[in-house]
Amino acid sequence: MESETLDQSLNLTASCIYSDRRSISGVADVEQHVDSSLESECLTTKDDLALKKKSQETGPHLDGRCIYLVGMMGSGKTTIGQILSQLLHGYSFFDSDKLVEEAAGGATVADIFKLHGESFFREMETEVLRKLSRMYRLVISTGGGAVVEPINWKYMHKGIIVFIDVPLEVLARRITSVGTTSRPLLDHGYSDSYVKTLRQLSMLGKERSEAYNNAHVRVSLENMAAKLGQEDACHITPTQIAIEALVQCKSYLKKECNNVHLL
Repeated sequence: MESETLDQSLNLTASCIYSDRRSISGVADVEQHVDSSLESECLTTKDDLALKKKSQETGPHLDGRCIYLVGMMGSGKTTIGQILSQLLHGYSFFDSDKLVEEAAGGATVADIFKLHGESFFREMETEVLRKLSRMYRLVISTGGGAVVEPINWKYMHKGIIVFIDVPLEVLARRITSVGTTSRPLLDHGYSDSYVKTLRQLSMLGKERSEAYNNAHVRVSLENMAAKLGQEDACHITPTQIAIEALVQCKSYLKKECNNVHLL
């Protein structure tokens, strides 16, 4: 039943995506459509203009491949994914956790964990990624634990995998500020203290650190802060992270292309 619901959800969203694309004919029309969207959002800051330029430079190199964002919970994958999908021509956004929730009849991730357990959730998550891997021109925000299942990497490797690497201290501050009730792997009935959240994140980080090496691209907020002359990575904006993700993606795709030519 969950698979049926998931199919319906994905098919409906895919139909909407393809319908939107059919209504925009030709590259010139696509560019005009994106430009008018950007103007309506008043993208006038230096970072916004840099983001627009990087998206135009990187888009053609992607050749329609999906972008999968991986990283710890609270790393900003959803926000960054939405920014990228709005700027990349013809791309749409998916949140894999939201798709699992829809397939489970609207239950939240936390409720699914409580009612059915983590293994049930992971099975549904894998099914979501399997179906998404058949599609094109998507930016996909994955759940924090998606990286623990090797089969998920097989599906995600059909696209470009971007690891958003945020210092644990920054993650702990973010999550503590909003509470942990929506984070089933962190919420164990404790008070939402920074120290306890950081301890739990450190344990999860150790378990997943090796898995993150499977990503094609790593966007390190610690490295970004050093380059920008900032003492704290928490001040880096989602727009700046999206710019760095596009820079890293373009660099990876160029290397990939050069390697193909050498064969």
